[in-house]
Amino acid sequence: MAFNKAEIGYLATHRSLIDEHTTGLELSKKSMLHDQKILRDTFGDFARSVTELVVARRSATGKFPSHWLTDSDAAQQATPNEVSSYRASLLADAGATMVHDVTCSIGTEAPAVLEEGMRWLGSDLDESRLAMARANLGPRAWLARADALAPTSREGVIVADPARRVGGRRITDPAQLMPPLPDLLEAYPQRELAVKCAPGIDYSDWDGLVSVVSVDGAVKEACLYTSGLGRGHRREAVLLGKHRETVTDADEQEVPVHRPGRYIIEPDGAIVRAGLVRGWAAKHQLWMLDAHIAYVTGDALPPGTSGFPFIEMVPMKKLKQALHAHGAGAIEILVRGVDVDPDQLRKKLKLKGNRSMGVVIARIGDGAVAYVCEAREHSDQLSA
Repeated sequence: MAFNKAEIGYLATHRSLIDEHTTGLELSKKSMLHDQKILRDTFGDFARSVTELVVARRSATGKFPSHWLTDSDAAQQATPNEVSSYRASLLADAGATMVHDVTCSIGTEAPAVLEEGMRWLGSDLDESRLAMARANLGPRAWLARADALAPTSREGVIVADPARRVGGRRITDPAQLMPPLPDLLEAYPQRELAVKCAPGIDYSDWDGLVSVVSVDGAVKEACLYTSGLGRGHRREAVLLGKHRETVTDADEQEVPVHRPGRYIIEPDGAIVRAGLVRGWAAKHQLWMLDAHIAYVTGDALPPGTSGFPFIEMVPMKKLKQALHAHGAGAIEILVRGVDVDPDQLRKKLKLKGNRSMGVVIARIGDGAVAYVCEAREHSDQLSA
């Protein structure tokens, strides 16, 4: 729900009271009736607004400070802090001194930009979001009510975060974003842009840098940077979190296709989405199982990764027999390039053993094969 002016004013001036009376509340479907009585007794007509705020904050852990004002929609689209920090450092390294966030929402990009020593201007059409941004960033923040497609600044890099869902479904065509990517480019023809997009968007025609970013293995976004910000690259995969790594299209792409080594490994989703599996494999002395499938193999796990110790490769029709022979019970199933539903397959296998195992199913050449493996191992566990 969107907050009105009175609700935002109340939420901003009663933060301590809200924290005091909601910290111990579960706010789940099961507890909501009980929790709502407590909230109504404490906050009266603002109980619903307080509920929305607290639930939205909890869903946005790691995206912005826990005391900020937000609603559920803003929290869902907000960029994680680590990703915003990476973007700000990229812009600063490219020589930017000012950033104009034309879809600023509640102001989540501002702290990282300011931390890099750049100036930040935020604009948005939504008065509610701007009011929350003012409460979050303080009275000195530069904020303006403006359409993202109506330029209100003369300098700086344009950062935009178009709406990426319609009717609950992700938008994959850049021309269907809100605002559309072609319209943003037309509105700022002489400016450098950074446009945040969903990871699955079709960016094949983009002439600048496509940066796909993950945090602790979860892909968060693809950001399209115009050529002046790209550092000479067209594609990069950025892995943030406990293990940090960057792979670009400048990395060696020639790797052999060969039989399985000791481990079968599925690369981080950012590497797969950026089309840089070969470059990553080459960096870590790995090789491909098939030229067109994003599984790699090798004799050691790269730092920060996991993989399945390989046992044998069998045709799909012999998978059940092989798993029973190995005493498999619980199995983790990965599938790529083959129309197999892991949950349905697991039911059909009817395994009764007590051994945890892994199965990697892939299209190799013209047919599907199954790699029977030990349970997943993690590199940090092996080196501990």
